[in-house]
Amino acid sequence: MRALRLCLVGLVIALPGSLFAQDRPLPRTPPGGAEVRYFTSIDGLMEGNADVILKETRQGKTVTAAVLDVCYPAKKGSDRKDRFVVNLAVNGSTLTGTTQSIGDKLPVEVNLTRKPTGDTFEFEGRVSVGQTVTEVTSTDNSDLSEAEFNDARTTDDGIIATPQDFTEVSPEAIAVKVKLDAAVDLLKGLRGQHVEVALNSLDVNCEVLRAGAQVIDINVDPERAPALVAKLKASPGVIAAGWSTGMFDMERTIRFPAAEWRDNGKLNRNKLATAISGVLEKALDAKPVSTKWSDDTGKLTLTFKRPSDVVPALKLTDTIEVTALPGPDKPGGSDHIMLWVGVPSTTTTDETEGPRLGLADDTSAGDDEGVETDDSGSVDALAKQFKAQRWDADKSAWK
Repeated sequence: MRALRLCLVGLVIALPGSLFAQDRPLPRTPPGGAEVRYFTSIDGLMEGNADVILKETRQGKTVTAAVLDVCYPAKKGSDRKDRFVVNLAVNGSTLTGTTQSIGDKLPVEVNLTRKPTGDTFEFEGRVSVGQTVTEVTSTDNSDLSEAEFNDARTTDDGIIATPQDFTEVSPEAIAVKVKLDAAVDLLKGLRGQHVEVALNSLDVNCEVLRAGAQVIDINVDPERAPALVAKLKASPGVIAAGWSTGMFDMERTIRFPAAEWRDNGKLNRNKLATAISGVLEKALDAKPVSTKWSDDTGKLTLTFKRPSDVVPALKLTDTIEVTALPGPDKPGGSDHIMLWVGVPSTTTTDETEGPRLGLADDTSAGDDEGVETDDSGSVDALAKQFKAQRWDADKSAWK
């Protein structure tokens, strides 16, 4: 699947840059009494799977120019998107035009009839893309002003280049906004760099196609994050790079002085893991089994075991996994460490000698009632052991 999505990115970014010239900021309302209006919900195109924008320039009630922008699945059931943008000739109520799809280079022909019906509009006609012909019958279409259209499509990339601290963004969560024609080279440059790229951020959807740029989300060890941000900012085609929201939930995060847990400026992983494990052993009433650090993300995974209280006579075993992630409390050097601790995840199995009972946990992952929230006071216990601060959400400050 990852290879498929990379191929998808490659297909799109291989397109000539001139094809995205139409993705510049939308022009303001033309002078001389002309007005720009938009339709964004014309039904029926590509079996209802198309993202459609029809832009009209009007002089009074008369349409003087129109542009149809359609983004759609390249094939039925495919995640890959294709798109065409066609300037339409206006002849009374008839809108016609021809062009070629941007991705697959298929011939496109549009022939639509536009009819006002009170406060809304009807569109009828035919749109053909390659061998696929769609008969369009779309009623009750409302138009938008230019301001309404721009407000509805404005999005925030969520990137903060220089955060003051890591209370709004996460120290391990990096995001980079890159032009489509530079995305694959940037991704190739991340190979072997001990990072994790979020697979869903590689999707080239209609919004990305129209913007000509995509935001790629990356997880990295917080200690290496500043260097990665600096490298990304200097990479070709990068529009913005910085920190974003990620794993850290302030309700499950503590903050404490860093000096005791660093050697020569580096985090002493063994010492920190031992201390965390000792606290959780008591809080969970379970024996430690293993600790493992991720070289990519800096995440610590601790595993514990204890007798299960589900049918004690069966002598079942609970295996408890807890993830934790330390990081600085702000970029650019800090004398404090923030430690996020995840909710413990418990699996119950039969580990007795001889024949074993097969067990299945049928708790639905999407059922909120099945989500474990009791962490046996782990965060409180860690805060006490590390003489740490907790986050006060009401005052938006450490306490």
